Amino acid sequence: MGAQLLVPFHGEGSGVGELTWGQKGIWQTIRLSGESVTMGGVQPLRPGITIEDVAATLQYVMARHQSLRTRLRIDPDGHTWQVVSSEGEVPLEIVDVAAGEDPAEVADAVRKRYQSHDFDYAEEWPVRMAVTRRDGTLTHVVAVYLHLAMDAGGLDVLMADSRTRRDGPPVTGIQPLQLAWQQQQPAALRRGEASLRHLEQVLRTIAPRRFGRPTGGPVPGFEQVSYESAAMQLANRAVAARTGFGTNPVLLAAFAVTLARHTGINPVVVVLPVSNRFRPGFAGTVSPVAQISPCVVDLAGISFSTAISRSAKASMHAFKHAYYNPDERLALLRRVDRERGEQIDISCFFNDLRGLGRPQPTGPVATEAEVREALPGSRLRWTTGPGLSKQKLYLSINDSPDTIELILSADTEHLSTVDMEAIVRGIEAVLVEMVADPAGPTGVPAPAVPAPSVAPAAPARG
Repeated sequence: MGAQLLVPFHGEGSGVGELTWGQKGIWQTIRLSGESVTMGGVQPLRPGITIEDVAATLQYVMARHQSLRTRLRIDPDGHTWQVVSSEGEVPLEIVDVAAGEDPAEVADAVRKRYQSHDFDYAEEWPVRMAVTRRDGTLTHVVAVYLHLAMDAGGLDVLMADSRTRRDGPPVTGIQPLQLAWQQQQPAALRRGEASLRHLEQVLRTIAPRRFGRPTGGPVPGFEQVSYESAAMQLANRAVAARTGFGTNPVLLAAFAVTLARHTGINPVVVVLPVSNRFRPGFAGTVSPVAQISPCVVDLAGISFSTAISRSAKASMHAFKHAYYNPDERLALLRRVDRERGEQIDISCFFNDLRGLGRPQPTGPVATEAEVREALPGSRLRWTTGPGLSKQKLYLSINDSPDTIELILSADTEHLSTVDMEAIVRGIEAVLVEMVADPAGPTGVPAPAVPAPSVAPAAPARG
C-alpha cells in the first residue's frame, strides 16, 4: 500500500433506517456468495491534475450523496440496517510508480487489490480510491465502490457529478433513507405485490431446469469467457433496421434461440437486471435501485421476427415487474419450491449494459455477405479476476462503435467450457441467420416435458 491522505467530508442527512429494496437485493447476493460485490475501475488523469484536485472531488461527492456515507449495522438476530453519517474522513491512497513500471498496470493492480478484499460493512466507507504518481505527476485514478452504495446507473450519475465538481445543481435523486421510508408506504407495497404475483406465475408454469442435469465435471467452479465480434455488431444493426425493433430485443432473441437450441429447454427463462430509473425520483439517485425480474420467451415453431417481437414484449413485462421487497421474493421462491416439490432454477441472467432506448440504426445496412466477411475477426478469450458472477449463467453485453462484446460466466457444474464457447459463438451464428432471413424459423422444437398446470397465485395482502 502507498501513503494515505485522509479527506474530511460533511454532508446533509444522517440516521438509521431499513435497507432499501435495492440494497436488500445486493446484500442477499453478498451473503450468498460470501464476497463483496463491487464496481468501478481505472481512469487516466489529464496533465495538471493534482492530489488536491482529486481530494476535492472525493470530498464533494461524499458530501453530496448519502449512499457514499452509508454503512451497515447488523443486529445479533441478523437484521441489517443502513446507517448514514453526516461527516467523517475517507482515505485517498497515493501509490508511487517505480522506474520501469507501467503506470496503467500499477493502477490496474491497485484496482484488483481493492476488488479482491472484502469491505468491512460496519466500519468502512463504501468507497476505495487511489491515485498513481510517477516522478511527482499523477497518472491515473482508481475508484472501487461497494455495490451497496450504487448500481450502474448510479455510477453514471456519480461520474457526471465528478466532472462538474462544486458547480452541479442540487441533488434531485431520492436519497436512501427517504427511499427506504417510501418503500414502506401503501403505493410501493402495492407495486411490490404486483411484481411478486408476476414472479409467482412464472415459477408455477415453467419447467424446473434451465440447463438439464449437472454435468458432473471433474473440476467444479466458475469460468468466464469474452467474445468480441464486429460481425455481431453489423448483424445486430442490420436485423434491427430490417425488422423495426431495437437492437436490445434482437440480441435477447438471439441469446434465447441459442440457449433453447443448446439446452433443448423451451420456453426460455432469463432474468433481466432492470435499472428502475424510469420511476419518479430515481433517475438522479446514486443509491442502487436496480432489481431483477424474469423474462419468459416461447420460441417453438415461430420465425426469427416473431421471436424478436416476443422478446421485446416479454422484456417490457419484466421491466414493469422489477420493483419489490427482496425478502418477500426470497420467501416466495422457497414456498413455491416446497409446493412444487423441487427447486425451480432461474439462475440464468441476461444483462445488456448498452442501455435501452437507443436510436434505430441509420445509414447503410450490412448485407449477409458483409457480415460473413467480418466473421474471421471475431476473438474469443478466457478471462479471470475478482467479481466473477456466481450464477449458473450470466451474460453481459458491452459494445464499441464497431464490435459487440459478450462476457459469459458460468458454473462449470452445469455448463462446461465447451458449452460456454458454443453459446457465445451460437449467438453470433443466430444473428447471421437472422440477417440472411429474418422470417426464417428459429428451429426450436416443442418442449420435451409439458409445463405443469397453473396453480392459483396467492391473493394480494390487505
